[in-house]
This record gives sequence, C-alpha cells and structure tokens, in this order.
Amino acid sequence: MIGHIESFDLGRQTGVIKSDDSFYEFHLDQWTSPAEPETGDDVMFEQTDGTVTTVGLVGAYLENKAVKSRKIAIFLAFFLGLFGLHRFYLGFYLIGLCQIVVTFLTGGYGVLWGFLEFALLLSKNMDKDAKGRPLK
Repeated sequence: MIGHIESFDLGRQTGVIKSDDSFYEFHLDQWTSPAEPETGDDVMFEQTDGTVTTVGLVGAYLENKAVKSRKIAIFLAFFLGLFGLHRFYLGFYLIGLCQIVVTFLTGGYGVLWGFLEFALLLSKNMDKDAKGRPLK
C-alpha cells in the first residue's frame, strides 16, 4: 500500500501512516529505508490485519534526486526573501517563520537575511532542500 507519514515520534520510535482514509501505526523496527522517517514522507508499506509489517520510502524520497528548482528558490529569495518564502518552498518551514518574525520585529530589516540567502543560493552555497536532496 502507499501512504504518507502523518506523525513520527523519535523518542517513542513510533509513527502513524495515513492511506486513503485509514490510519496505521508503525514502529521504527519495521522501517526499511536508511534515512529516518519524517512527517510528510511518502511511504510504501505492507500490512496484515491492520498491522504494518514493513514500511519504507517511495518516490523522490527514495532516491537522492533533485526535486526543487534553484531558479525558483532564487526568484523567491530575491523578491520575497523578507517573508522567507524561499525557505517555505525548500521545506524549511520553521526558518521561514523565523524570517517573518525577524522582519516584523526589526521593522523590515529582515530583508537583509533574505538577501544574504539570495546570494547563497546564487553562489550555490545553499544547495539542498529540507530532505537533503540537491536543487535542480
């Protein structure tokens, strides 16, 4: 079956997979992929009588292929960097929220943070998305 991880608790080493309208709990012992499971990952899993037996990554998460575009991230950083939209695009949601807060608290000077990250994206020093995949 195919689904996505709704939640994962590293401390308890358990998570929940949603497939269609059903939810399945799994344990880290059933995980077959080398990378740790993360909320939002697409997974393929096998289940018997509602119990997950094996679970692993599928699609773009399985291979370390480029999914996000560097050009789009550069565009967003240049024009909307003060709001951290390039960080949201790349999957770094918490950093994006921090950029919004810094821009608000500094009366707009948070634009400097976005401009610095624009330069990092342009010079290819910022070259991965939140899942560790390279940018196109």
